[in-house]
Amino acid sequence: MQKLRAAIVGASGYSGEELLRLLLRHPGVELTCITSRQEAGKPAGAVFPRYLECTLPFSKPDVDDIAGKADVAFLALPHGLANEFAAPLLERNLKVIDISADFRLHDPQIYAKYYKDQHPAPELLSKAIYGLPEVYREQIRSATLIACPGCYPTSILLPCIPLLKAGLVETSGIEAISMSGVSGAGRKVDAVYIFPECNESVRPYAVTGHRHLPEIEQELALAAGQTELAINFIPHLIPVNRGIHSTILLNAKSGCHADAVLDCLHQAYDQEPFVRILGKGQLADTKHVTMTNFCEIGCAFDSRTNRLILSSAIDNLTKGAAGQAVQDLNIMAGFPEDTGLL
Repeated sequence: MQKLRAAIVGASGYSGEELLRLLLRHPGVELTCITSRQEAGKPAGAVFPRYLECTLPFSKPDVDDIAGKADVAFLALPHGLANEFAAPLLERNLKVIDISADFRLHDPQIYAKYYKDQHPAPELLSKAIYGLPEVYREQIRSATLIACPGCYPTSILLPCIPLLKAGLVETSGIEAISMSGVSGAGRKVDAVYIFPECNESVRPYAVTGHRHLPEIEQELALAAGQTELAINFIPHLIPVNRGIHSTILLNAKSGCHADAVLDCLHQAYDQEPFVRILGKGQLADTKHVTMTNFCEIGCAFDSRTNRLILSSAIDNLTKGAAGQAVQDLNIMAGFPEDTGLL
């Protein structure tokens, strides 16, 4: 296996640290560049003692330096920096896997509405492939720019897309109630995320207009064969470090019942390396997927209300970010898809 040289741009955040964990053990990757403005000059092991054996130093992010050291660059940066890094790295023939939100939305006007700023590189949107392997695997193989899905969207799209494609559920009245660990907010000092505020507390936030909402609606609409689709998305912060659980309520069409739903999910995912469909009556649990790249999906059917209840769990930093990015890399590079992820 010929090794790819990889850079992590923004390696000191939670997603960057998770990329470091996965790529250091990846047999097909040589990690050649990790950047951080705050930690520049320090070896990785000094910043993250669990990787004490890694002496690769953090450097300040510089496009020319990154391009000279890497074949592929993972961008683990806040949204809005696409023009600063993605565009020039693509011009230097690197493949770019972006974990931020800059290339997930097809419409730059929708980006501006939800991110409160103009899109930094609208000319690249047509080149970006949405990096959900279970749906876009063939497009990912030949891509040069990957837009990694958000963590909440991954937990909602994977259980819903097969059912919408099969026409088992209505496209109206979809409700997604999600709960995320505190690492989903990123590594930052903010009063609402410190231990005394988060511990022993469950609270909803951004119950209208969350930035992941248009991404979820875009992909659900595509699955349903519609130009647009509206849902209610209610995210919650819960006092755990990592993990997302989503409960999704959908109105069933005639003939939709638990067995039909499970059959549909099995047909969609039985050959997928990182999706597990639970048995009848079983629901997802974050404890089963933490520190893995798996998505666990269960379901129940409420005949009183004619509503399907889907339950999914992922690790927000792995399948919801860095692990999915590595899965995309494996597809692009022709490695076995589970390389470095099991």
